[in-house]
Amino acid sequence: MVVNPELAVPLSEIELRASRSSGPGGQHANVTASRVEAVFEVDGSSSLTDSQRQRLHARYGDRVTAVAQDARSQARNRELALERLREKLAAGLVVPKRRRATRPTKSAKERRLDTKRRRSERKAARRPPSIED
Repeated sequence: MVVNPELAVPLSEIELRASRSSGPGGQHANVTASRVEAVFEVDGSSSLTDSQRQRLHARYGDRVTAVAQDARSQARNRELALERLREKLAAGLVVPKRRRATRPTKSAKERRLDTKRRRSERKAARRPPSIED
C-alpha cells in the first residue's frame, strides 16, 4: 500500500480483523462478519524509518487503526478500511512547517493607532459635555 512518495507499507504488516457490523444489511448483518478493522503496528514495522516511527508514535501511539462498516460486503469494507488507514498514516507523517516570527510593518502600526484614535474620538463625542465646558 503506497502511503506517500517516501513510504510504501506491505500488506503483510497490516492486520485485518473482521467482525459483525452494526451498519446496514438488515437480517443479513446478523450472520456475516462485514465490519473490517485495519490495524498497523508502528513498532513492528520494518518499512518505517526511525523519524517516521517517532512521528507516528507521537501522533497515534503504538498502533494506528481504521474501521469500516459502511458497506454490506466485507470486501468493500476492507477497501474502505485500508484507504482510511492510508489517509491516517499520510496525515501522521506530515512534517509541519516551522513558524517564522514576523513583526508588524510600520504602516500597519500607524493604521492600528489611527483607527484607535478615531474610535476614541467617536466615543468621546457621544459623551455628554463636561461641566467645565
